Amino acid sequence: MKKILIPLIFLTLLACGKNEGKPLDYAIVSGKITNKNGVVTINSFDRTFSEPLKVSADGSFTDTLSTDKSSYVIFDGKNPVFIYVEPGYNLNVTYDVKDFENTITFSGEGAQVNTYLLEKNKNEKALIGNRFEVYKLNEADFKAKYKAIKASSDSLLETFKGIPEDFKVLEKRDLNYNYLARLNEYEPYHKYVTKNDDFKVSDSFLKELEGIDYQNGEDYFFSENFKLLLTSHYRKQAEALAKKEGIANDIAFIKTISNIENEKIKNDVLFVFANTSMSYSKDVDSFYKLYSDNSNNDKNNAIIKEKYDKLTGLSKGKPSPKFVDYRNHAGGTTSLDDLKGKYTYIDVWATWCGPCIREIPALKKVEADYHNKNIQFVSVSIDKEKDFETWKTMVNEKELGGVQLFADNDWNSKFVKDYEIQGIPRFILIDPNGNIVSSNAPRPSDPALRDLFEELNI
Repeated sequence: MKKILIPLIFLTLLACGKNEGKPLDYAIVSGKITNKNGVVTINSFDRTFSEPLKVSADGSFTDTLSTDKSSYVIFDGKNPVFIYVEPGYNLNVTYDVKDFENTITFSGEGAQVNTYLLEKNKNEKALIGNRFEVYKLNEADFKAKYKAIKASSDSLLETFKGIPEDFKVLEKRDLNYNYLARLNEYEPYHKYVTKNDDFKVSDSFLKELEGIDYQNGEDYFFSENFKLLLTSHYRKQAEALAKKEGIANDIAFIKTISNIENEKIKNDVLFVFANTSMSYSKDVDSFYKLYSDNSNNDKNNAIIKEKYDKLTGLSKGKPSPKFVDYRNHAGGTTSLDDLKGKYTYIDVWATWCGPCIREIPALKKVEADYHNKNIQFVSVSIDKEKDFETWKTMVNEKELGGVQLFADNDWNSKFVKDYEIQGIPRFILIDPNGNIVSSNAPRPSDPALRDLFEELNI
């Protein structure tokens, strides 16, 4: 995805000059963030695009966004601001970081739609209350709860003034998709919150999902809930294919979505999946070939090709990307070059990451079992600078071993970007000479990790 960066004065000239009569393909988003602390980013909702937002000293900003995506998130490190854009929008957003809920306001072209979406989210949040408690409900009560939420949202949409009718029609369908998407995720969430791994929904619980037209491009590009339902639909097919053919789940998913009839939907699903998942593939070459054989969107393909070329540089035996002078919990700083001479198993994590925390007991056990062997264990936190003390405290409280380091710029650290890390925990194994053994090594809880260590005679 490409962001269009054009000075506002030039945009004005373009609108009156040679582009006159051509449909706009961008939206302007401006505003002011009071009490900003740290980097602000603007991200597409599907995570295929993320860039720092240039905010001046007084908190003001102006940016121009491509409208090939309609849902974006402005994130100041604490508050996510969800925005919806259409071609020609000139949206203004203002809020105070210290009093987000009471100060956020929208003005300008697109303000009514975004104000409605803000009110809808507030209303739904109030009706849900504790989301964990809601997912503990039995089937009948859970369904009744979300039917009531849908009815309330429907009413809000009907009574909200100033919303364009074409938006209203699509939004009405999205409210239904929201209801269906919550039903669809009930089983795994209920399992998690009740600790009942044997739970299965009744045969009739998901009956309302029958008949969804997964080739509906209008709904796909408008509704994030529709995308969730579509992805879940094809993941189930892919799981069956993976089991039948004995292939990896990611390869099976690409094969499955390549059969989507709607070309625009197929290209977008392929792109989003490749952009967020290719770096985790055990067979990047096969992943990329399958993607390339089935995507005919030139812009998307150029982005994925660049990512593929970068990933091939992370193959076994290649020199590892480096980090330099990361702060060490034990004092001083440590660089990757300081660790040469032994195998190095790196855990990229953060204090806020639940799956990362769940790996800690297994990591401690592996560390203990391989103590005094030809390997060292390094944990790199990508917490934000404001959470430095939280990191120090957790390292002490959980008695974390090994070398505990703090990255220099959280997700934007060069080491993180060089390794194409888009989700954590992420584990990396480097040999004594500083070369990559695995850029996506098994987790400590995975028996395959010990098998790998044994294979290397560690």
